[in-house]
Amino acid sequence: MHKLSLPVPADDALRASSALQQLIIDDIHAHQGWIPFSRYMELALYAPDLGYYSGGATKLGKDGDFTTAPEMSPLFGATLARLASHLFLQIPSEVMEFGAGTGKLARDFLSECQLSGIRIDRYFIVELSGELRARQEELLKDYPQVVWLQKMPESFSGLVLGNEVLDAMPVDLVIKTADGWREVGVAVVDETATARLVFREHACELAKIAQIPDADSLPAGYLTEVHAVATGFMHSLSQMLVGGQTASGKGGAAILIDYGFPAAEYYHSQRSQGSLMCHYRHHAHPDPFYFPGLQDITAHVDFTAMARAALDQGLELLTYCSQASFLIESGIADLLARTSAEQALRYLPQANALQKLVSPAEMGELFKVLVIGTGVELPENLLRHDRSHRL
Repeated sequence: MHKLSLPVPADDALRASSALQQLIIDDIHAHQGWIPFSRYMELALYAPDLGYYSGGATKLGKDGDFTTAPEMSPLFGATLARLASHLFLQIPSEVMEFGAGTGKLARDFLSECQLSGIRIDRYFIVELSGELRARQEELLKDYPQVVWLQKMPESFSGLVLGNEVLDAMPVDLVIKTADGWREVGVAVVDETATARLVFREHACELAKIAQIPDADSLPAGYLTEVHAVATGFMHSLSQMLVGGQTASGKGGAAILIDYGFPAAEYYHSQRSQGSLMCHYRHHAHPDPFYFPGLQDITAHVDFTAMARAALDQGLELLTYCSQASFLIESGIADLLARTSAEQALRYLPQANALQKLVSPAEMGELFKVLVIGTGVELPENLLRHDRSHRL
C-alpha cells in the first residue's frame, strides 16, 4: 500500500493511538494470534477512553473528520420533525435516537417541534459514550424532554431515529479464494522489534457469507464485508418495537438513514474490493491500521440484510427510498421557504446545504432511507418513490 500523505496527529493523540494499538496487540495475543476484523474495528472505534467514538477528539463538522447531514443544516432535523408530526397521529409522541453524536439532530428536531407546536413527550437518546453524552447534555440543556439511556430497552412505542448509525457498526471481511471463501482478520507482525498490524486470512464459517447472494459465482480475489453486528442490532431494534406494541397496543416506526445499497448492488461482481473506508480530518483513505483510534472506519450498508432482519422479527417494511426523495416529500423545501430569498445571508447557506442533501451528485442518491414499523402507515406521498422492490 502506498504511503499516506495525511495531517500529522498531535503528540497526545499519537500517545493515545499507541496505547490503543498495544491494547489491540494484547487482544490478538490473547486469541491465539488472530482476531476477526469486526473485533479489530470494535476496539478501534469503541475501546473505552481510547476508541475513536469513545475518546475525546472532535469527530464531526469542520474541525472533525467528516460532516453529517445534521451538521450541515438544521433543515434536516426540522424535516424529520415535520414528518413525525404526521406519524404522532398514529403512534405515541416519543422519540428514541441512536447515534446522536453531538446532539445536533436532537436539538434541531426539538427546536422545530417547539416552533411548530408539535407535542413530544420524551426524547430518548441511547448513548454508550460518557464523553458524547456530556456534549449532548450541554447542547440540549434547554429541552427537559430529553432522557438518556445506556442500553436499548426491551420495549418501546414511538419513533426511532438513526442517522449514520449502521455504517459505524463493525463488519467482518471475507475474500473468495481458489479454495473457497476465507475470512480476513487481523494479526501482528514483529519487524525490528516494532509490532505491526496486518491482514491475515483464516478459515471462514459458512454463516459468514450467508448475506451474499450468488456467493459461489463471484470471482477469486473478491473481497467484501458482511454485517453480522448491524443485523443483530436490527433484530434487537425490531424486537423492541414489536415488544412495545405487545405491551401497550401502540405502534412504532424506525427511520434509518445511511449510505449503502441493496444486496444485488452491494455484492456486484464489479465491486470487487468492498466498501471499507477510513476518514481522518476530511481525508478519505483505505488503510484501517492508520493510527487506530484517531480515524473513523466505516463500510456501506447492505440494506437488503437490514430489511430482512426487521421482517424476520415481525416488522413491516414501510419504504426504502433515496434521501433526496424522502426529504423532498417530507417538506424540506417548504421549510427553506420560511426564510425569504431576499435575506441572502440567511437564505443562501441554507439553500446550499439543501442542495448537498438532495443533489444526486452529493448525498441525495448515495444516502438511502429505510423505514420499518408496526401499526403505522406513512403518508401516501412518501411512497411515490419507493424502491422496496430492489431489496
